[in-house]
Amino acid sequence: MRVRLALSAAAIPLLIAGFAAAAPAHAGQFDDLTVNGTGKIATDGTITLSGTYRCLPDDSPGPVFVGSTLVQGGESTGIGGTHAVCDGQVHEWTNTSKGTTTGSRYARGEATVRAHLVKLDTRSGLPMPQLLAHEEARGELK
Repeated sequence: MRVRLALSAAAIPLLIAGFAAAAPAHAGQFDDLTVNGTGKIATDGTITLSGTYRCLPDDSPGPVFVGSTLVQGGESTGIGGTHAVCDGQVHEWTNTSKGTTTGSRYARGEATVRAHLVKLDTRSGLPMPQLLAHEEARGELK
């Protein structure tokens, strides 16, 4: 039993080091993400969130996406996803979601938007998510 505990304790720093090594070298220096403070909700329930992003190209294969989540009154829902172009330039992103259940859960007023810039690295054959940037903004749903 004690041997298992020692091996488990020794494995944790190795796992953490492995995750840190897998992070792209340019993550904190060049990748960037912003969230507009105002989201929109249409009369048909369509929710639109937006902002900007910037990411640098790299040699590892796999697509990059901007995903967003709307949080209001204890409810949280993913709102769309945008394919990102990683060329070092600033681009706008807009994510929308239309659905009777999504739109009916939300109303005009204070809300929080969370956005993630994520690369799906496919070097291993399986798409492994790599977080490039994250942003959260409190604002208003109009």
